[in-house]
Amino acid sequence: MFSLPKNVTLIEVGPRDGLQNEKNSIPTEAKLSYIHALQQAGVQEMELTSFVSPNWVPQMADAREIMYHAKKKGRQIVLVPNEKGMQAALNVGSDSLAVFIGVSDTFNVKNINRSTADSLTSLRPLIQQLKEDGCYVRACISTAFHCPYEGAIKPERTLALCHQFIDMGVDELSIADTDGMANPVDCYSLFSSLKAMFPGVLLTAHFHDTRKMGIANVFSSLQAGIDRFDTSAGGLGGCPFAPGATGNVATEDVLYLLHSLHIETGIDIDGVCHAVDKLAPYLCRPIETAMYKFYKEEQ
Repeated sequence: MFSLPKNVTLIEVGPRDGLQNEKNSIPTEAKLSYIHALQQAGVQEMELTSFVSPNWVPQMADAREIMYHAKKKGRQIVLVPNEKGMQAALNVGSDSLAVFIGVSDTFNVKNINRSTADSLTSLRPLIQQLKEDGCYVRACISTAFHCPYEGAIKPERTLALCHQFIDMGVDELSIADTDGMANPVDCYSLFSSLKAMFPGVLLTAHFHDTRKMGIANVFSSLQAGIDRFDTSAGGLGGCPFAPGATGNVATEDVLYLLHSLHIETGIDIDGVCHAVDKLAPYLCRPIETAMYKFYKEEQ
């Protein structure tokens, strides 16, 4: 009989990853209502926003306002692409920052116009400085399983990239199935290898539900010993640089899985669905996650 963790942490990425590809312009006040309702539901770790160029990701143009007005609760993570973004985040008091990189060179060039090797070279001194300043650093590893341009990614490439980030001193690795092509066997294998290689590092699984494999991949990752998952309330999301990638696996649906397995999360499903209600009127598509539909039927 396999064993499962007794407690799992969900890192809510809806406000950042969930909204970055949203075509409608979402008012800052609506984003803040969504964030505050998620905090009220018990979310303790959240990607709030990203300091990226609004020319590339217009939805994140209000990053400063979000940081100034979000209630301070738990770990509030800000995504930064470079030194300019890092400085902007530090200037508004951020102490938990995420950097990102693609295992795939092609994806990385399309994303930030740099090869993976060049990105590593530029990130190394930034991570060193952040750690010297006492900041929490999260490394987001995109295209860890598959790339929309290069196809399947050999696990050895992902493991080697993760090893370089561990050598830099990052606190957490978020391993992403960016275009939703991973399957449960892939996930169990890669995360088992990561757990064996880096037993003292926070490992987080990040799944997109493009082919409705997200929940199955969460379950297989639990069996591999993973107890941290990036999820998005309402199943919002998609990557601007991964054609066809749909939303992240939904927070409320992952919560149902975990709670049905008697795994503690500290997060209330109805509270998460209430947070989604705050944002739903502003979105360009309806919310179609299973637990949100049940929630609406009961209202």
